[in-house]
Amino acid sequence: MRYNFDKVIERANTNCVKYDLRKVVFGNPDVLPMWVADMDFETPDFAREAVMQRALHPVYGYHFKDEPYFKAIQGWLLRRHQWEVPLKWMSFVPGVVCGFNMAVLAFTKEGDEVIIQSPVYPPFHHAVSEHGRKLVYNRLKIGEKGYEMDFELLEQQTKTAKMLILCNPHNPVGRCWTREELQRLSDICLRNNVLVISDEIHCDLVLPGYKHTPYATLSEEVAQHCIVFHAASKTFNLAGLATSTAIIPNKAMRDEYVHYVEALEAHLGNIFGKVATQASMEQGDEWLGQLLDYVQGNIDYVADFLKNNLPKVKFFKPQATYMMWLDFNGYGLSEEELWRKMTQEAGLGFNRGSDFGQDGSGYFRINLACPRATVEEAMKRLLFFKQ
Repeated sequence: MRYNFDKVIERANTNCVKYDLRKVVFGNPDVLPMWVADMDFETPDFAREAVMQRALHPVYGYHFKDEPYFKAIQGWLLRRHQWEVPLKWMSFVPGVVCGFNMAVLAFTKEGDEVIIQSPVYPPFHHAVSEHGRKLVYNRLKIGEKGYEMDFELLEQQTKTAKMLILCNPHNPVGRCWTREELQRLSDICLRNNVLVISDEIHCDLVLPGYKHTPYATLSEEVAQHCIVFHAASKTFNLAGLATSTAIIPNKAMRDEYVHYVEALEAHLGNIFGKVATQASMEQGDEWLGQLLDYVQGNIDYVADFLKNNLPKVKFFKPQATYMMWLDFNGYGLSEEELWRKMTQEAGLGFNRGSDFGQDGSGYFRINLACPRATVEEAMKRLLFFKQ
């Protein structure tokens, strides 16, 4: 079956964050919105059909996640990433962001140092600072081939830190960390007894030519000192269903974490997230393959357009995720002036780079999980900067 990713879906007036909050976020209700990390593609038919079938039952009461649900996730991780995950390692959490926030609360105390690698997804910052922990920045470096980890700095920071929150693959810079890079990071963290929380929500969105390495597969010792979070939400456009998985190989740590989640009454979730996730994990391989090819085409289009028309905009092609991280610092404008020109004059709603950390100043994140016509319109509007 061929899926139609060119189809334009009208999302306005559906309480959609990406579209219906444009006036609030950008001060301009008419920007072309390419910011929030969900897709403008249809949620796949098999996920929608599973939800509609369950919706036919007239009672939407409390429910639980059964063995077939977790077996579907288990099969997906084995098929896609060659990771054998025992069912007992897995537990439900209502979203990856919620999951790593609870990990911060469960395994650190106020004043503890927690490392993040900026520029990085804004909730990483909030998960530390909003809970009274001390935020430590292991800022990524830019090398000839793209962003790299600063291992020398990490060696020093892990001497006093308690936790590191890893973005694997990395949002927004689009790096698919290699096994060698992750191994070096894990060696440092193990030596210094730093717990690694690996957010792998984008792991299924690794683009052609690259391969995701689940952090817990590095070694048995590494597996015993980490928590991995996975979800179908980014992969199959299910973010509104608030359904994710915590994978914790260490039994003592798992028991403590599950107890914490249950104490907060956050372990049940919603019925429709369960059935949509299960259907996606069981039936989604072909759809995902076509999606990744389409997104790669969008990325190639933007890369060629920028090279030919706006050479001052610097970028590295992403290896994973459906976002591109664009550097506008070549225009010599302040971030506020760039933001004004982008939103008010060019009419484009991209993510502001500084929201990902101070090292993101002058950058914008653009979401390319949308029909090609949207990408073409965005590039047409971006020609404003050629003036």
